[in-house]
Amino acid sequence: MSALRVLYVDDEPDIREVALLSMQLDPDVECRAVECAAKAIEIVAAADWLPDLILLDVMMPIMDGPTALEKLRDLPGSAATPVVFMTARAQSFEKERLLKLGAVAVISKPFDPMSIARQLRAIHAAATA
Repeated sequence: MSALRVLYVDDEPDIREVALLSMQLDPDVECRAVECAAKAIEIVAAADWLPDLILLDVMMPIMDGPTALEKLRDLPGSAATPVVFMTARAQSFEKERLLKLGAVAVISKPFDPMSIARQLRAIHAAATA
């Protein structure tokens, strides 16, 4: 079994670093982290490293997560890639809205760094079963 490739997009450097470090501890997860949606789109468009799952922050400057999801869906390399939103807005109506946009799951911030990789592997398995 190859490692789950996760592309993680978050504009907050501290949160991005904690998530990246925790995912790197799991040998079954390979993660690339970027600070903006434009870089995520660039990575996917280049098609030299295609993620199995995209973890997107919802609130980011310039291009938010929902807009990034829309643009990623237009790229052949990520049209069907499962997307998980990560947000501090944990209200049920907000989660429902994000799921209706096409996300397979929503993870609330603050998240548990010790279980994020396991969570993502389980979400990916369920989304691709």
